[in-house]
This record gives sequence, C-alpha cells and structure tokens, in this order.
Amino acid sequence: TWNKPAPGDYALPTEIWREVVARRLRYEEVRKKLAAGEVLEVNEFITLNLDLRQFAQDVIQNCEGPDLLMAFWNATTTITILDPTGGSGAFIFAALNILEPLYETCLDRMEAFLAEWGENGKKAHPNYHKKFTEVLARVDAHPNRRYFVLKSIILNNLYAVDIMEEAVEICKLRLFLKLAAQVEPDSTKDNLGIEPLPDIDFNIRAGNTLVGYATADEVRRCMKEDSGGQMKLMDEADLSAFDRFNTRCADVEQAFTKFRQLQTEGDGSVPFADKLELQKRLKALEDELNHHLAVEYGVKVSNKAAYAKWLKSHQPFHWFIEFYGIINAGGFDVVIGNPPYVEWSKIKAYRPQSINYSTLSCGNIYTAICERSYGLIPRHGRFGMIVPISCVATDRMRPLRDVWTANHMRTHASYYSGDAHPSVLFIGVKFRLAILLQEKSSLAQVEFSTHFQRWYAEARGSLFPLINYTKSNSDLVRVGLHPKICSPVHYHLLSKLCLGKKSVSAFVRESSRYEVYSHRIVAHFVKALDFVPHFSSERDGVKRSEDYKIFGTSSKAERDVLSAVLNSTLFYQWFVTYSDVYHCGRELILDFPLDIPALVHSCGVSLQAINTKLMNNLRKNSVRRKIPYERTGLVEYDEFYPKLSKPIIDEIDTVLAKHYGFTEEELDFIINYDIKYRLGRGPGEEEE
Repeated sequence: TWNKPAPGDYALPTEIWREVVARRLRYEEVRKKLAAGEVLEVNEFITLNLDLRQFAQDVIQNCEGPDLLMAFWNATTTITILDPTGGSGAFIFAALNILEPLYETCLDRMEAFLAEWGENGKKAHPNYHKKFTEVLARVDAHPNRRYFVLKSIILNNLYAVDIMEEAVEICKLRLFLKLAAQVEPDSTKDNLGIEPLPDIDFNIRAGNTLVGYATADEVRRCMKEDSGGQMKLMDEADLSAFDRFNTRCADVEQAFTKFRQLQTEGDGSVPFADKLELQKRLKALEDELNHHLAVEYGVKVSNKAAYAKWLKSHQPFHWFIEFYGIINAGGFDVVIGNPPYVEWSKIKAYRPQSINYSTLSCGNIYTAICERSYGLIPRHGRFGMIVPISCVATDRMRPLRDVWTANHMRTHASYYSGDAHPSVLFIGVKFRLAILLQEKSSLAQVEFSTHFQRWYAEARGSLFPLINYTKSNSDLVRVGLHPKICSPVHYHLLSKLCLGKKSVSAFVRESSRYEVYSHRIVAHFVKALDFVPHFSSERDGVKRSEDYKIFGTSSKAERDVLSAVLNSTLFYQWFVTYSDVYHCGRELILDFPLDIPALVHSCGVSLQAINTKLMNNLRKNSVRRKIPYERTGLVEYDEFYPKLSKPIIDEIDTVLAKHYGFTEEELDFIINYDIKYRLGRGPGEEEE
C-alpha cells in the first residue's frame, strides 16, 4: 500500500503513502537540525528549503536591540536587485512583494522601540532615537506608509533592462499603477492630494543586455585599442583617457544620487531641468562608448547611415555608465529572471562580440545572458534564473558549466518536467527547466540538486515548498554532465555504481549479428529490444526505424544481458540523472558503468531467462499503429507498453542489485523510482 494514494487526513494533494512518510521524516530531520543549532548561515536555509523571507521578518519582529534592527533596515533599503531581461516586470514585482513586508516590519519595530523608550530614548539611545525618528518623519511626509514603502523599493532596490522598449514602458506603467492605487484622492487639495509619481526612467531601462561595456576593465580595454583593434603600449595618455572618462561618470553618479534623494524626501518633486541635464550628460558618455564599440564591430562611425543602422539593430547598453554607482561598488547584489531560450541561429539583428563571452558556442542566447549576469554581481552576489535543463544535461552547454567552475559557483539547482502529462511549470512552455540559485563564491565549487520534479496540476501549490536538495560532488560528474540527485540514498547508490567500473563502451561493437535496439526517446521507460521492431512505410517498405540506436555485442548472452540492463529501472534512473530527460543518446548508454562479460559470468543465466520473458511480454502487449504522413505515405509500426511489464523489470533490478552490491534500501529506491508517475493514474498517461 506504500504506492497507493494516502487519504487527505494525512496527505497533501496526490501524495502516496511513500511520499507522506518521506515528507514527515524530513520534517523531523529539519526540526532536529534547527533545535541543535546546526543551521548557521543563509546557504543552509537554502539547502533545507526554508522560508528566508519569513525568517528575516521574524528576526526583525523579535529583535531586542536597535543595532540589529538598524542593520536590517540598512541592508533591506540598499540591496540592489536586477532583472537583465525584465520584460513587463514579473520578477521585479516578485522582488517588490518580498521586500515590502520587510520594510513594513522594520518600521513597526522602529515605532515600538521609540514608544518603549519614550523621552528617555533621546539620552539612552541618542543615535538610534535620531535615526528612527528621521526615518518615520520621511514616512509621514508621504500620503501613507504603504505608498512610502513601495516608492522606496521601486527607487532604491529594483532595476531592469529589456531590449523591447514597449515591455519597458509596460513595466514602468505597472509600477506607477501599483503606487497610484495606494492613494485616496482628496478634492480639497492641490493635485487631489497626490504627490508626483517617482521618475524611474533611470531604473527600468531599454537596451541590449548583451551588447555594450559592462565593467571598468572592458571600458579601459576599449580606450587602449586603436582603430585597427590592436593594443597600444600603455602610457600616461592611455591611463588619463580612462581616468578622465571615469571622473565624468562619477560626476554623473553624484547627480543621480541627488536626483533619487529628492524623490524620497519632501513632496518628491524634482525640477524637470535636472532630469534633462542628467540625460544630456549620460548621452554624451553613451555616445563616446558607442563610437568605441562600433569600431570593434567593424562599423565606420563616419558613415552615418551604417552607424545609425548598427545602433538600431544592436541597441548597445553600457552597464558601466548606466548603473555606474552600482557597478563601481562591485555590482548588483542579486540578479534574477527568466531569459529567452532562443538559438543564436534565429537571431539575425545582432550578435555580441565573442571577446566578452565564452558561451557563444553553446548556441543559445540564455547562456550568454547568464554569463553577462555573473559579470554584474560581486563576489558572494546572488543569481537566480529559470533556464532549460540543458544547462547541466547536454555537452554543448559545457562552456556555461565551465563558467560556473571559474567563478566557484555555489549552486542549488532544481529540475522540472516540461511534459503536459502530468503538468508543466508554465502553461504553453514545454521546455524541461532548471531553476538555478547560485552564489559567486570565493571557495571551492559546491553543487546541490533535486530530483527531476513531476507533479499533477492539483499538487502545484505544494511543489516548491517540498523541494529537497541533496549535495553532490565532482566525482559524480560524467563526461561533463552534472547529476540530478534526489536523496542521500540516490547519492550513495550512484557512488557505488560509478566506482571503478568499466562502461558499456568497452564492450559494444559497430557491427555484429547480436544486436540490441534502444529507442532514442524516453517517456517513463527505456525501450530496448533484442529483435528488430516492425516498421514500414508506403514509400520505403519494411525497414529499421531510425528512432532506434543499435548496439552490437560479441555473443547472444551479452546481447540478452545488455537488453535486460537497458530495460531496468536502474538504467532508467541513470537516464533521468544525467540526461535532458527526453533523449536517450548513444553516449549516455555507452557511459553506463557496466562490465558486460563480468555480469554474464555472475548473473548471465538469470538475466537471459528474464530478458526472454520480458521480450515475449513486450511483444504480447504491443499494438501496431498506422499513421499517414505526407512524405512517406502510410507508416506502420509497433508501439510497446513496458509499463505493463513492470513486475518483470523488477526481477531484472533485483538481480542487478546483487551484482552491484546494493543494499535493500537502495534496491527499494530503484524499484520505486518515480513510481507514481511511471505507472500513471489514468488513460491520459497510458502511452509510453
């Protein structure tokens, strides 16, 4: 009954008994760690998937000294959060919703301290009494507290860039409407009692995140190159060119600081002439860097038509000047977002310079956005993005993973299904996704991961609270692919599997009379056959389906053993652990740790008998499908349902457990791996 649905008195929606027990055991484990004082830093909160926002709010509400409160206030009001592909502002609004209760709680606690101290506070806590009073006075100068809080967050904490000007305008409008909704118009006052809305044109910007100079080093480099792109010898003139430019940037930043300060004090009004002057000075800096950048792209600035065309297509955005104060201080504290997943081959308008990106060879724009983002955060800065699962599971994304290594990234990665059955993360988006939470560390690279999450729609509400991270290590990285490990049992099982074993590649042959045919697409079961499955079309007649990969062996015994292993749940969990959870590529099979002759020697008779039984059962339960295609005419093929053969597959795993030395707990983990979704619960999940 462990794999049966548990009643609502005990279970969350769709939970089976196995999941109920695992969840409650985890509750006990986490509670013990907290009670024992073992949770000492933010990263441990992330690993345990605890609610950091609620924890911070609780600390503020219960802090006993004004020094801790002031530290929280300073940290909360100065943290800088960027979405480098902001769109219409979904992630910016999420950040706003997280920061708002922290602002509110700090203000509540300031009021409580002042009330508790009374007049005596001016003598007993003169500095904090003055600071708290000044903050609350600024609040009182606004229509209401919530308006002050939202306005302060929008001006001081939130930043976004997007290449589409329309999206930027929508984002700003949404923020303005959020603010305006907090004010009740008063017909007896000028402007109905509504103070001027803040100017956030310098926070939410239009431009190309990937094209432009982001750091002082990049600007310094461009000012040391001649028009032919060759490096000059560094001399005093070269140094002074950057120094003069940097001084102008610093002057503009001072004007920015005053501009923002005026908007949070008094009635929030800023002379329009001040904004125009700021824009003019910023434009002069931008023009200078655009000229340098155009030369790098081989565009002659003197050719006005070509230069104008390049500006329009590439929309350069120079982070160094647009957010000079933040970049000069080390970078944004947090970068979050959901970048576009678009192949470079489909982007005709622009392409960034390879000198700034080692990930261009990955072929997809999201990797360059990640790389750019890493360059915009300081050491110990935080990064959180939703990206395709290919980031850990395909060879062509290895340059991105190399960037993680170079930056000593501490990574918490969770993984999510992109299949409609049973559910997807975003409606209409069928990508298998990863959510990366990363810290740019000064220590050795560390990685934590989750299982490949599947869920039914009614369980969506508990999806994120139930995420469970498990630590991995570099020894489990296979041919550059990072594992999706879901529990300590999984970790130890994988460690045993990978320990000093030869792999399948050492024993397969290019041509042989003894062949195994493995389907390249996997839903919930790997389909491996020791016979050629039927496939024919009106155009070509009977032939081998190209969807099956062929693996030759040296004998019938080795063929039967390999067929049995590839159908096992042990291999299926290997497939999920290292693949994109869709393509079962040839390399993934060849890398599986398996000494085929040794397995034939130790368990060959048993596995051959089970494999024969499995093949007969697959044939028995197969259905011959007929589908018309425009190019090939009517196609006829056999469709197999290995789900109906699960008890036979369990026999294979029981034999393999003895061969590999797995414990009973590890065998139980293998047999019941992803069991709820592999066996399904209704007609919509019958096909494999």
